[in-house]
Amino acid sequence: MTDPLLGISSMATRQVLADLSTAFSADTGVKLRFESVGGVDAAQRVAQGERLDLVVLAEDAMQRLADAGHLHAASRRVMVESPMVIAATAGDAMPDVSTPEALRQALLAARGIGYSTGPSGTALLKLLDRWDLRKVLGDRLRQAPPGVPVGRLVAQGEVSLGFQQLSELQQVPGITLLGAMPTGLEIITRFVGAVAASSTDVAAAQLALDFFTLARHDALKRQHGMTPPVAEGRL
Repeated sequence: MTDPLLGISSMATRQVLADLSTAFSADTGVKLRFESVGGVDAAQRVAQGERLDLVVLAEDAMQRLADAGHLHAASRRVMVESPMVIAATAGDAMPDVSTPEALRQALLAARGIGYSTGPSGTALLKLLDRWDLRKVLGDRLRQAPPGVPVGRLVAQGEVSLGFQQLSELQQVPGITLLGAMPTGLEIITRFVGAVAASSTDVAAAQLALDFFTLARHDALKRQHGMTPPVAEGRL
C-alpha cells in the first residue's frame, strides 16, 4: 500500500494519537496520519462522507455516527478514558475546589469560567443547571471556539477558571492545575476509535485500531493524561 491511512480526531487525543501513529508505522511499515480538529467539525466531516480510514471521537459522537452508518460499527474500540480537570490562571489566588460546595463557591467567585465545545463542556453545563447556576453566572461563562484549548483562555486571563480534559490542559503554560472534579462530581470522557465507512483499506485500519489498544501502550496513554479502558475495550 502506497497511500497512507488517514485518521481524524478531536483535539483532546491529538498528542497520544500522534505517538501511537508513529509507533504503528514503525512496527508495521504502514503510514498513518491523523488530523486533529474540533470534535464538532470532525464529526461533520465524517458524516459528509470524507474519505477517511479511522475516526477517534468521544463515545456519544461515535454512537451517533455509527447509528447513521458512517462507521463500521463492529470495529469500535474504546481507546482511552480522560478525566476533566480544573485549571486557574497562574499567579492568581488558588481557590479551593476539593468538595462540591467549595467548587460551587469558587464558580460564584470566578471572574470568568471557560469550558469546551466537547463532551466535558456539555457535562459541566448540566452540572451548572443542576445547581441552578447557569443564569446566575450569565456572560461569565465562556465557551472556547472549536479547536481552541480552554487553557488558552485561562492563561490569557480571559477567564479565571477552566474546565477540560487533563490531556488538553497539562502542557499549557500560564495555568495552574487545581485537580480533578470533587468526589461525586467526576466527569470522565471515553474516546472511541472505529474504521470509517469511507475507508479504502478496512483491514489495515482495523489493524491500527487493534495496535492502539495493546496493553504495551498503557504507559504512553497515562503520560498524555489519559487512562486505558478498564474493560477490554470492545463495544
